[in-house]
Amino acid sequence: MSWLEIVAVAVSFLAIWLTARRHMACWPVGLLSCALYFKLFLDVRLYADMALQVLFGLSVIYGWIAWARGLDEWGEVPMVPLARGPALVALSLGAMGAGAIGWFTSHYTDAALPWMDSALSSFSLVAQYWTARRHPASWLLWIALDTIYVGMFVFKALWLTAGLYAAMTGLAAIGYLRWRRAGMG
Repeated sequence: MSWLEIVAVAVSFLAIWLTARRHMACWPVGLLSCALYFKLFLDVRLYADMALQVLFGLSVIYGWIAWARGLDEWGEVPMVPLARGPALVALSLGAMGAGAIGWFTSHYTDAALPWMDSALSSFSLVAQYWTARRHPASWLLWIALDTIYVGMFVFKALWLTAGLYAAMTGLAAIGYLRWRRAGMG
């Protein structure tokens, strides 16, 4: 456990908590989280997750803009249901990305867990995109991913990060309930 990991965990927890509450500050806090975890994942050779932080940074900027433009007349972030067709397309793209990234990192890097790291990274991009698009279903995907991430981080002895992802699983459940309820209103 390093100071970098401690700070990254605290900032990430705050970003997820703010997202669950549909608070616009989640985006700048999320950018800081990406930068901190980029460095941490570089240090422990989880290259797909390191690269994911760059893509997350870009998706955070996209989400920030999308949420700012999509505020309702009361200044709140409205929820948007996810249709089956777009969901299947996004999940298919996630699977293709997992395969491509996994193949590359398993052949051309010394990645510690190339296939698992790549699959989690690819599907995390899908979940992040769904979050930016304000789909409550994003939280269901986050619950599945975060649960698997816990195991990977335990394996890599990133105990605090594993604890963060366990807590994020709980936050994702809360986020899903809050967003679903907001979507019904």
